[in-house]
Amino acid sequence: QVQVVESGGGLVQAGGSLRLSCAASGRTFSYYAMGWFRQAPGKEREFVAAIGRSGGTTDYADSVKGRFTISKDNAKNTVYLQMNSLRPADTAVYYCATKIRSTWYATKEAGQYDYWGQGTQVTVSS
Repeated sequence: QVQVVESGGGLVQAGGSLRLSCAASGRTFSYYAMGWFRQAPGKEREFVAAIGRSGGTTDYADSVKGRFTISKDNAKNTVYLQMNSLRPADTAVYYCATKIRSTWYATKEAGQYDYWGQGTQVTVSS
């Protein structure tokens, strides 16, 4: 069982920045691929960003490319999502997910992730 805990959400004005953190338990964090997803009210969950186990591969949703950056610190068992130039459309609950098999590459398919956090709210005001 892997525990996944997100933090760093909050309220920010449009154009501002936030950094989300996600800590995952387990001695084999360096073997995990990680992903961020989000769900806005009344909408389905959508992919945001993902990173392969070594950090060498990443993938982003088109809507966040050039604004968001995902990174992985294996020494701290933590993955980050740096969010810049935030827009009201980025308002959502952000979820971190852990993939423990076939983890070399970044994966955007939610169904391939094994463990999920409870989510952290990000609200961007106009």
